[in-house]
Amino acid sequence: MSLLNDLLNINLSDTTEKIIAEYIWIGGSGMDLRSKARTLNGPVSDPSKLPKWNYDGSSTDQAPGDDSEVILYPQAVFKDPFRRGNNILVMCDAYTPAGEPIPTNKRHNAAKIFSHPDVVAEEPWYGIEQEYTLLQKDVNWPLGWPVGGFPGPQGPYYCAAGADKAFGRDIVNAHYKACLYAGVNISGINGEVMPGQWEFQVGPSVGISSGDQVWIARYILERITEIAGVVLSFDPKPIPGDWNGAGAHTNYSTKSMRNEGGIDVIKKAIEKLGLRHKEHIAAYGEGNERRLTGRHETADINTFSWGVANRGASVRVGRDTEKEGKGYFEDRRPASNMDPYVVTSMIAETTILWKP
Repeated sequence: MSLLNDLLNINLSDTTEKIIAEYIWIGGSGMDLRSKARTLNGPVSDPSKLPKWNYDGSSTDQAPGDDSEVILYPQAVFKDPFRRGNNILVMCDAYTPAGEPIPTNKRHNAAKIFSHPDVVAEEPWYGIEQEYTLLQKDVNWPLGWPVGGFPGPQGPYYCAAGADKAFGRDIVNAHYKACLYAGVNISGINGEVMPGQWEFQVGPSVGISSGDQVWIARYILERITEIAGVVLSFDPKPIPGDWNGAGAHTNYSTKSMRNEGGIDVIKKAIEKLGLRHKEHIAAYGEGNERRLTGRHETADINTFSWGVANRGASVRVGRDTEKEGKGYFEDRRPASNMDPYVVTSMIAETTILWKP
């Protein structure tokens, strides 16, 4: 095995200009990340300089077998923390050979919204809090939980330390450093309320890059859990009953909100979100109704509410924002398995472009 590690750690730049590019895309379920690698003749940092590539869409539930070719368009480049050197991770979206975005390509529509002049002028910033659960591989039961049984009730686990309270910290810390290495603007990590559950935050990032960075951070986490022999779950309510679910709280601000008098812009934006509550909930993740029950720091799925420092509301405004009269707000409704392209662009469309 030591020889295997030696080979894995070969620094290619000692002997060749060539690099490895790992092309990454989202599969047919909307949550399954796929990837494959190719050799390029030299370092590349600009996605427009990368070749398009194809894959078998019939094997990802994205094309029929008799017309299975789907084309990958490179959209964002990150450093590869696994191969290191000049090797790269490439976030792609998917198109038909005729150049039409395939139905599961949510990035294409998001990019259109983010390139609208009114949205560009407002410089939308996002900070996404991605919660997730680590599961024991063969039993699909949270890491650190007795197999077939339950740990003590919630309370001692949130942001905790200790072998009886924090499970999987090596995975979490490895992910944190790997994201920073890759160029993801990861801003923090913490242990969550349910044991075996953790969170990382990505942001502030502007517009479409928010979705690119969250997806790459998810991919890196999938790869690290694969190495560790642990299963990664983005289920919004992995354990029924008196346990916290997993969300992807989305913090948001525009230039107008960050400027003097921004609190009035924030209140108008929240009012618009309330008017389109049903449409947003429908796009905020599968199985979210199991999480948004009005308990465990959530608002009820059928009722829109907002408040200052209220973690039981649909939208929370921070105390600092209220005090300073400007800043950001947090949409607490998105589930952990939401598509960040959909959620970020939908918030921008509703609050900036939509005229009720």
